[in-house]
Amino acid sequence: MDPLTAVLTGLALLGALPLAVGVYQFALVGAHRFRNHYREVGDALPRTAVLIPAWNEGAVLATTVRHLLDLDYPAERLRVYVVDDASTDGTPALLAELAGRHPGRVVHLRRDHGGEGKAATLNHGLRRLLADDWMEATLVMDADVVYEPDALRKMTRHLADPRVGAVTAYIKEGSRPGTSINRFVAYEYVHAQAAARRAQDVLGTVACLAGGAQLHARANLEALGGRLVTDTLAEDTVTTFITQMGGRRVVFEPDAVAWAEEPATVDALWRQRLRWARGNLDVTRRFRHVWFRPGQGHGLGGVSFGLFWFATLLLPVFMVVSSAALVALWVRDFEESQEVFRRLWIVTALAWVFITAFALLLDPATARRTWRQALAFPGVMSLAFIVAACAPRPAVAVRDGLTDLVGIDLTSGHVRAVMLVAYVWVAGCLLVGWLARAVDRRGAGRLARVIVYVGGFGPLLCSITVDAYLKEARHAQQRWEKTEKSGAVAIRS
Repeated sequence: MDPLTAVLTGLALLGALPLAVGVYQFALVGAHRFRNHYREVGDALPRTAVLIPAWNEGAVLATTVRHLLDLDYPAERLRVYVVDDASTDGTPALLAELAGRHPGRVVHLRRDHGGEGKAATLNHGLRRLLADDWMEATLVMDADVVYEPDALRKMTRHLADPRVGAVTAYIKEGSRPGTSINRFVAYEYVHAQAAARRAQDVLGTVACLAGGAQLHARANLEALGGRLVTDTLAEDTVTTFITQMGGRRVVFEPDAVAWAEEPATVDALWRQRLRWARGNLDVTRRFRHVWFRPGQGHGLGGVSFGLFWFATLLLPVFMVVSSAALVALWVRDFEESQEVFRRLWIVTALAWVFITAFALLLDPATARRTWRQALAFPGVMSLAFIVAACAPRPAVAVRDGLTDLVGIDLTSGHVRAVMLVAYVWVAGCLLVGWLARAVDRRGAGRLARVIVYVGGFGPLLCSITVDAYLKEARHAQQRWEKTEKSGAVAIRS
């Protein structure tokens, strides 16, 4: 093999690197049984203030507050503070009613001038909470999140260890009845939370306190200056990094479960995840002095943590590089390109089977609801390539049977053309996400969801990341866009 072909082969196989990192991350999950924080927990029941930012949340607040007041937690040690960010719907009236019905337990904090973003709204509440010494811990959450009865107790027990600055919970998708997009998100959250955060816990470094479930010790809030940063779309992630860089531990509690309503359409998901992706790009720049620099007194600079972070953030780049290398090999050495393509998809298949099986076993309840989305996560087209790579003879037999059926004489030129399309698809599937969004925005939601099945939910998320790259490159204005909620969320068994 000449040097250029060898380089192109390496670049093509580089597309499998994020999957290899994913396998490593899931493999670490098994170590969570032995390497966790449970040896340091205690029966800690600090006086806890629940802090909820709310702008036009009349559809969800009553349910959220009711579940909070019903938590298995001493009533005298729990207060709910809702920061009303100049709402224009029925939120103020609803909060006045709740505060009147539960005096001292539900507190309505009104901002007359809002629209400054979630962090500014939370800071308004934090100033009130830190003004006296009642609060010993604060649970920051979203207005639509519903906690299971024992969730808060399971979180606060970690605060028995004074080294712990913050604890986060496992947020699960609870929309009902929900669409296939909701179920894709439910399965994705097994990856992003149940698995990824367990693996991060093993490393002793957590990437992000979930925005809807972040419990802070008072000492941690004071060390943060009593406020969250307001110049980012990822205040939860920035807070997580600063907490750990200050020497305070962040813990993931997988048995503390909260349920949230997530976007049900491609367009709504795109807008939510674009905000997240741009926030992560900001975090990457903001903490550029941290990456891959171990020995700083925290794990954020560790090699493993850096691999986890950048394997996700740069996944679209790996896809484009791999696809371009395959096309170059197609031009230079067609036979070699076929072999490299087959190897790429065999590695992809092995990683996909391992990760999917592990994820379904990790959360059986979610698996029963989302197994179809789990199988279709990479997309029907990609699954076809997986089958063709792992079972080439049956795939060729099927191909020949189909061509005979329609009366096509398959030539070598046809084969080359088909393979070129397959090579382009490695990155071209990113365009399917854009197509799905365009179709969804024209009111054809069902067709958009079909397109997602064809192109894959994973590639859809990568498309959103590309959009974030483009918007950051042209310095597009960053806006906090509220995800609309209907209140159709419930605890699922």
